[in-house]
Amino acid sequence: MDPQQLRTFVAVVDHRSFSAAAQALGYTQSAVSQHIASLETDVEAPLLTRRPVAPTRAGERLLEHARPLLLRLEAARADLARLRQVRPGRLAVVCTPGALTPATALALVRARTDAPQLAASVRVCGSTEAVQTVLTGAADLALVDGAVAPSDPLPLPDAGPLTAFPVSEDPLAVLLPATHPLAGRPALRLADLAAARWIDAPDAAVPLAQLRAAAQSDGFGHQLTYTGTDFHGLSVLVAAGAGLTTAALPAAGDLPGIAAVPITEPRIVHRTELLHPRTPTTPAAELIDALRPAQ
Repeated sequence: MDPQQLRTFVAVVDHRSFSAAAQALGYTQSAVSQHIASLETDVEAPLLTRRPVAPTRAGERLLEHARPLLLRLEAARADLARLRQVRPGRLAVVCTPGALTPATALALVRARTDAPQLAASVRVCGSTEAVQTVLTGAADLALVDGAVAPSDPLPLPDAGPLTAFPVSEDPLAVLLPATHPLAGRPALRLADLAAARWIDAPDAAVPLAQLRAAAQSDGFGHQLTYTGTDFHGLSVLVAAGAGLTTAALPAAGDLPGIAAVPITEPRIVHRTELLHPRTPTTPAAELIDALRPAQ
């Protein structure tokens, strides 16, 4: 399969339009139509309906393969570029909200102070986007957090050739409104909260799927979906009674209107991992060393 044709196919599906995909890719609409026709001939199946523009059953199946294939092609190009130390004066870091801690910020500030000419940047996003951003070379390293059993690795999306190591493990706490009946408890069992009302905030807090897996429960239903990475905004919703969420215990101590109660059963921790390419740039390697826990 031609990668250019696959990229065109994904663009048409995403935009639900041949003309919009052509504009996004910088092609003519005729070229887009030719790419799709060639791809359909190659796989011997119709991939798109035309009115409305939507993937067929074969198109949906191909889409499952096309996105990871294109991502790995971009990752391969970025990996080779790092061997040439492309953009050594840049230090681009991506973090999930729970991974941006004072220690991380301090290490980044020190790196910037030691190299005033360094073009340093930090972006907060969800875990899937963070991994993909480093894979494709748009960022130099990622800090990602989640909830797991002690010493277990995070269940991350396909990280390809990236290297990961733990930066920290902290007690995991459930966040409740300060007026909640359970707010005064010294600790809570996760299974006892399975029937509670939760906020589904996969990019700002521990995904509910990880809590279900840890508690071996089908519960943890949500009454509100929170889209975004603003953890402070999420805590405001919790304080107002919109639902529960979780966070690392040290990060939740000073949130107004919130009670942070440690989860003691099952044994589960808030874990932060650093992901980096096998051949990091010099500024990235120095930051990696600064964040690596002492042995």
